[in-house]
Amino acid sequence: MSPFHFSYCRYYLDFCGKYPLPDSKSERVKLFINKLREKKQTQEQQKYAAYAVSLFFEIQKKMDVSLSPRTVTPTASSPKPSPLQPRRLWEDGYAVTSESPEWDKVISGLAAEIKTRHYSRKTLKTYALWARQFQKFLRHKPPLDLSSTDVKEYLTYLAVKCHVAASTQNQTFNALLFLFRHVLKKDFGEHRDIPRAKRTRYIPVVLSRQEIDAVLKHLSHPYDLVVKLLYGCGLRLFECLKLRLHNFNFDVGILTIHDGKGKKDRTVPIPQSILPELKAQIERVMELHDQDITAGYAGVFMDGLLEKKYPAASKELVWQWFFPAKTLTLVPVPREYRRYYLHETHVQKAIRAAVFKAKLTKRVSSHTFRHSFATHLLQANYDIRTIQELLGHSDVRTTMIYTHTIQSRTVKEAKSPLDF
Repeated sequence: MSPFHFSYCRYYLDFCGKYPLPDSKSERVKLFINKLREKKQTQEQQKYAAYAVSLFFEIQKKMDVSLSPRTVTPTASSPKPSPLQPRRLWEDGYAVTSESPEWDKVISGLAAEIKTRHYSRKTLKTYALWARQFQKFLRHKPPLDLSSTDVKEYLTYLAVKCHVAASTQNQTFNALLFLFRHVLKKDFGEHRDIPRAKRTRYIPVVLSRQEIDAVLKHLSHPYDLVVKLLYGCGLRLFECLKLRLHNFNFDVGILTIHDGKGKKDRTVPIPQSILPELKAQIERVMELHDQDITAGYAGVFMDGLLEKKYPAASKELVWQWFFPAKTLTLVPVPREYRRYYLHETHVQKAIRAAVFKAKLTKRVSSHTFRHSFATHLLQANYDIRTIQELLGHSDVRTTMIYTHTIQSRTVKEAKSPLDF
């Protein structure tokens, strides 16, 4: 096998360890190839990967035959054969099992505490990952023997050895503080003894209207419509992608965002200039929904316990995603296909490519369009409280950061000594 074969075999093993898959090898390979297709792999690369996995199966079969033990008559003292279990199981992006059962119990308690408080999955993933990194730093130290001194040493290690950013260091502190208080039920000690990094004041990157139009010119459907909603309504990326058809009220021109950041709802005006594009997208969703119903799919994914509360809602038109994924997702346990919304990474890659083609000299991400939305409203003399409500900020001090993106009259009128 060549190094390329080994690479694809490693990708396949990582894929099998990350996702719950059926027992059939052919089904697993089919899902693996579909994943490569989603990652924009070419047909030649997909064929190469399938061939590499088939070689892996042949080698594995020969090794099983050559390493099989001789036939031994079982006795009463002979241990019963147990099925091989994977060493690490992954759930929601973090490892739920490791070599330490004590730490596995702590991670399970951490997940339970976060889910009880209805925090987001990203919070769960982040806190669990930092807890695992903390476990790795402590090596074989049991969680019941932890103290604030261990936290101080770990934060110092991150700052001095790893050179992490201030936001990363503070995020780690918050994760470990939650772990101590709500999972280990231990006193965290004096916070003054634990180093806290001071975050520098961040001034958001803002695009002009001409720069936004230049980016839109290099975006295809549906990514151009996603960016228009990000800029036109000031949405976060996950708020935009999780929109369903019932969020749009064209009669009054209002878009309702459910379960935004902090599980808060808010309403924003629908941009009138993109009404034809929004209605055309709804027509596409309706056609796709009819095809899915004919194919006998199980519906879209529902949040929380809505599936039990409204059993038929997943197949109803009003609950369909406004930006549906291109392919169906297999749910292994019920063996049914459901449709997810457009993945965030696809939008981010499209924006990155469009910014490169537009030859902009600014660092642009999906959140830049939300910054531009707030700044342009502020330049149009909108009240700061109105902008706060449209952005969904709890504190007006968060919205006040956009006042720094607009140069004051004093700065504009001041001249450089080089121009004297």
